[in-house]
Amino acid sequence: MRTVRTLAAAALAGAALLGLAAPAAVADSPSATATPDTRSTQGPTEAGTTFRTAARFLPGQQATAQAATGDYLYWVFPADTGQRPTVNASVTLPDAALRHGPSTWRIDVYDGLRRRQPCMYGMQSRTAAKDAAKVELACVLRPVRASADAWANDPLPGSYYVRLTVTGLPDEDLGQPFGARLGVDVKDEGGAHATDGALAAPLVPGATTADRADADAGRPSAVEAAAPEDGWSSGWWSDRWLWTLAGGVLAALAGIGGYVLTRGAGRPSRVPPAA
Repeated sequence: MRTVRTLAAAALAGAALLGLAAPAAVADSPSATATPDTRSTQGPTEAGTTFRTAARFLPGQQATAQAATGDYLYWVFPADTGQRPTVNASVTLPDAALRHGPSTWRIDVYDGLRRRQPCMYGMQSRTAAKDAAKVELACVLRPVRASADAWANDPLPGSYYVRLTVTGLPDEDLGQPFGARLGVDVKDEGGAHATDGALAAPLVPGATTADRADADAGRPSAVEAAAPEDGWSSGWWSDRWLWTLAGGVLAALAGIGGYVLTRGAGRPSRVPPAA
């Protein structure tokens, strides 16, 4: 029984050590987001009007813009493997005395291939009453995967576009000025959504052979220019490796403990040697 207790204590100690090591290892991984955020929260003060002219900002920053009702506003931000972005938009509506009825506003999110990504949660579209001063919109995306099948619509590492526009209002209200504020919060999901594969490069527009040649010549490539502040992750690391190692160690200890319990105590001392 002493041996069993010793093995049990060793198993618990090993699990505790691995559990303590997991956060530290994840913090050292390229995809970790535990490092202090020292960047400015001030994002761009203008928005693009097409995918090609989308204003770039980083998660944690606040992008603002002034536009006319009916315009399409575009922003772009980077999202990496294991992250789950949440897009929040606030629209400051024109003066209620100038409006003729309610208006419906909507945000849509597209990946680097310009595929529209569905929202898991949040009010992606909302109707504001005629006397409302603001309308708040939100879209929680699915966690970004390191790889996916060619036919799948799974979110992949790269650039993500946000489009804000009004989808319904009286014709008399078109062209009235409004203000928009946009931000993105990123949650690191870790190895729960990890995959075994990885993309050759993040899905960033402009990442072509000519772009790679520019990078070889010393100029920043499109992938580098669109990268998060701490760079793109390698795509192969996740804390799932630590939990796999912990499971292997615990399984080995359980096997040793089972062998000790079932092998018996050997030949009893009271039995003569010749018996």
